[in-house]
Amino acid sequence: MPIFTLSLIITCILSLSISTFTIIHVIHYREVYGTKLIVFLNIVAILNSGIIFSTLYLFSVLIYSSEIVNLMSWKLLVISGAFSLQIVSLIHYFFKEYMKIQIFPFLIFTVLLGLLIGNLFSPDSIQIEISPVNATPFIITDLSSINFYFNGIITLILTIYYVSIIIYSLYISIYVYYNARSKELGKDFLRYTLIFIVHLIMFILYLFFQLTIFRELYMIFFWINTFIVCLMLIKKPESFLVITNKIYFINIYHKSGVLLYSFKFKYINKTDSAIWGNILIGINHILSEFIDKTDKIDVLQTKKVDIIVNYDELGFATLIITNKKNAFLENLMHNFTMDFKKKYKNELNDIQDLNRLIDISDFKGTLSLIKKHFQIYFLE
Repeated sequence: MPIFTLSLIITCILSLSISTFTIIHVIHYREVYGTKLIVFLNIVAILNSGIIFSTLYLFSVLIYSSEIVNLMSWKLLVISGAFSLQIVSLIHYFFKEYMKIQIFPFLIFTVLLGLLIGNLFSPDSIQIEISPVNATPFIITDLSSINFYFNGIITLILTIYYVSIIIYSLYISIYVYYNARSKELGKDFLRYTLIFIVHLIMFILYLFFQLTIFRELYMIFFWINTFIVCLMLIKKPESFLVITNKIYFINIYHKSGVLLYSFKFKYINKTDSAIWGNILIGINHILSEFIDKTDKIDVLQTKKVDIIVNYDELGFATLIITNKKNAFLENLMHNFTMDFKKKYKNELNDIQDLNRLIDISDFKGTLSLIKKHFQIYFLE
């Protein structure tokens, strides 16, 4: 057996093993990935690409059963790969906007995927060529022994689909790079996208030239991409939270209107500081009117920022100013408020009387709580 063929078989088995481990890891530590939808999409993506896709590759290209079985395995592999791209594109968009979907591009992707599936099962959509013709069934073959030829319609649909994914991925990665809360996160995402695009280009080259070398290069970059995603899911789960989401201020107000603690993130420049100072004074007066009321303001929205407020029965309110509110951030805010109340319960009870003098130095340890709950929002 050629060394290159053996290497791909070993890589395929590694992909199956690492993907299985990653899925188990994500399920076990699902709380750190933000929401159930993010967890579900990542599990589906890894299951489809790392396990189903790799298995179909093994039984369509490396293990010869019969022309019908190998051809059907290859068609299912093409569908699996196309479906995986749509899931990955959705995950990519969540890097930009948390839990939202751009209808138009995903409608195009869905239509192209439907056309692909419909045409794949028409006669002569893909033809298989086996060398030698009298190959023995259930034997691991040389990589060049089995090749597939796409007809014009399938080639056109796949090319349009893959090029659309490339353009969309580049758009998302460039946007994320320039808007990420840290340049390092933006660079990491851009590097990953480039590797992702290279494996798509290899498949397009295979479509046009029908040479097995492009097919195998496509698989190599595909596995590299899968391994990177698995590593990120295990080592840096925060990378899968929207990395363009920023926090500008975290303020804690007493019901009397006194600012108990304020923290400014490094996204605010000196020019904006004075403007924000006036805005925060206005917000302070607004909150002091609502803390003890039944109908409270929970969110104030402007064109550029969202102001989220979390009230507590001990007579204080936590306020976060962010470029975009989302469920993950609101959950962090809730947990932070609970921790703050637990740590300063005695101090908060002591200042329930509005006539009592408030010493804000009692709350100077709040920074440690902010770093604990909002670590991913600190510039890296």
